[in-house]
Amino acid sequence: MSQKDSIIQLDFTEEMRNSYRDYAVSVIISRALPDVRDGLKPVQRRILYAMTELGLAPDKPHRKSARIVGDT
Repeated sequence: MSQKDSIIQLDFTEEMRNSYRDYAVSVIISRALPDVRDGLKPVQRRILYAMTELGLAPDKPHRKSARIVGDT
């Protein structure tokens, strides 16, 4: 097989449209939709984990949210 046979001609606009659509759907499914198991988005789960690691609870003193977000 020669070099010329392995090159596939594609319409740039159509390829970009399809690639972006696939990426957008992937992002929506993996990041934007809550998980069925617990109803949390991945970012919410990371924040709760960081709060647990810092020992934060409703009965503990107030902490700045920047501290929590900085640790996620």
